[in-house]
Amino acid sequence: MLKILYPKLYASSLVEIEPELLEKLGLKGILLDLDNTIVRRDSNRYSEEVGEWLRELRARGFRLGIVSNNSRQRVGAVARLLDLPAVHRAVKPLVSPFRRAMNMLGTKPAETALIGDQIFTDIFGGNLCGLYTILVVPLKGKEFWGTRLFSRPLEKIVLARLKRYPEVLHGRWD
Repeated sequence: MLKILYPKLYASSLVEIEPELLEKLGLKGILLDLDNTIVRRDSNRYSEEVGEWLRELRARGFRLGIVSNNSRQRVGAVARLLDLPAVHRAVKPLVSPFRRAMNMLGTKPAETALIGDQIFTDIFGGNLCGLYTILVVPLKGKEFWGTRLFSRPLEKIVLARLKRYPEVLHGRWD
């Protein structure tokens, strides 16, 4: 029952995910969460390493997009900087925003990955949609109050159970 909450892969950050692995998996599209995945929730700036990683993915032919529960203004600001299509106010874990994003990329679920920092929105929603889900450690910084008070404590329970599946682990559990 809890397996719907488990990612297919875990990484300590976006830049630790090797593009060669994504190619070997047959992926063509990558959907990215915004806050605490690409950028800190309290910033619109992404690191140079993230920028380089995204450029490498583009150079290899991956189609990239953002799916975020945040506002049009917040998501749009970062999406414009990165020149990425985006779905804002996604209401993850509902499947419809993931499908809308895949339509924007022109990909199918079996060839699309979802990368995010939250189990109950990103991973759960991506798994419901049949995507290849990758969990990353959230970037340090401010968290939405609901995430901090509710989601993160519950995630600790799921993460403790997930440690029983070493084939998923690709990074460090902090």
